[in-house]
Amino acid sequence: MIWMLRFAAVIPFLPILSFLVYGVLALAAERHRKYAAGPPAATADDFLFVFVVPCLNEELVIAASLDRLLALPGRAVSVLVVDDGSDDATAAIVTRYAERDPRVRLLRRRAPDARKGKGAALNAAYHHLRSVPPAGASGYDDDHILVVVVDADGRLQPDGPATVAPLFGDPRTGAVQVGVRMYNRASGRLARMQDMEFLVFTEIFQRARHRWGNAGLGGNGQFVRLSALRCLGDDPWTHFLTEDLDMGLRLQARGWRTGFTPATYVSQEGLATLRPLARQRTRWYQGHLQCWYRIPELLGCGRLSAGRTVDLMVYLVSPITVLLITLSLVAYLPRQAYVLVTRFDETVDGFLAHHGLLLWWYLLVFGVIPLIGTIYWRACRRSTDDVTLPQSLYYALLFSVYAYLWLPVGWRATARLLRRDGSWAKTLRIPDQPATVPSART
Repeated sequence: MIWMLRFAAVIPFLPILSFLVYGVLALAAERHRKYAAGPPAATADDFLFVFVVPCLNEELVIAASLDRLLALPGRAVSVLVVDDGSDDATAAIVTRYAERDPRVRLLRRRAPDARKGKGAALNAAYHHLRSVPPAGASGYDDDHILVVVVDADGRLQPDGPATVAPLFGDPRTGAVQVGVRMYNRASGRLARMQDMEFLVFTEIFQRARHRWGNAGLGGNGQFVRLSALRCLGDDPWTHFLTEDLDMGLRLQARGWRTGFTPATYVSQEGLATLRPLARQRTRWYQGHLQCWYRIPELLGCGRLSAGRTVDLMVYLVSPITVLLITLSLVAYLPRQAYVLVTRFDETVDGFLAHHGLLLWWYLLVFGVIPLIGTIYWRACRRSTDDVTLPQSLYYALLFSVYAYLWLPVGWRATARLLRRDGSWAKTLRIPDQPATVPSART
């Protein structure tokens, strides 16, 4: 019984240990490699950027999103909007843009094919691109056409294509993910926590995994070679709840490398209330567990180095620590609380003998707060975000509490997976900044 309690007490250290290990790898990668720079021969002019925007009832944000995409520097830009059975004015707004600008196209999906998930909508876009070449595709082969997945509320930085293009100078690179920020991060603490969550994850884990060619792909700000999509068959995206993560794993199993750059980013809306946030994170956690299905394929593909394989396995199984931490808290902390109360008057040596591990746990958990705060502050400075170091340290303290949201989320996602419940609810939008919607030609 004692050894079980000691083992339970060690479990919460595992995520922190993983954080520190990946942090060291990220620092090493930053020292030996510049993420924004690849082979100098590759520039944005060498590629056609096809922005695919899946939409379901996005009338509040789609106009402003199209304005931003069409304003990106360079002429080699095409936009394909996939209307996945909207019953609002989304299609009408996009149609007006398409009538005015040939770079915009609308693909409408109707029942019974529509509303079967983001993966199905993206596959429909892929089929359309294979049968009807995008505007401006003449002169570009599949290796030089980049399909860019952007959410309807996504705000890609103007330097996005120019920053990402050099990374595709490496012919082994099949996809690149850019950083993600919350554009409403100043609106409240919950949105700020989501911004910190994404930034710290990318600054530590994505930087380190980029070194192996294993950077994770997200559903927003994802750049993929058309030739890489072709190697995945007729349906590059699957029905998994995290179809982006799954597609990245399938690319890696086929020998492609996936990269990441923190030198640019895409902004999206941070959720303002706890319930939809928990629902969203439950979907992500469940989708991550679904990707365990790819473990045999990754282990048996024969195209990955030992280092890449170990990284992928650690990353895929890491969510299990969320469940183990919950069990650890239930098994270990009540006993420690009982001992603390019953032996409150013991000597310092006696206290350390009974509670030393708990003390180290406390110091280690809260000891990373200055590290997280400094990482966030430095990253914000690069994006001209007006956050002071004291503010960042305060946010890091709040983040240490916010992170416990994953404990109930993990169990709920596991229960849904065991029930084979793959349903999901769309995240509601708030109105975007006003945009000038062109009128139809007469």
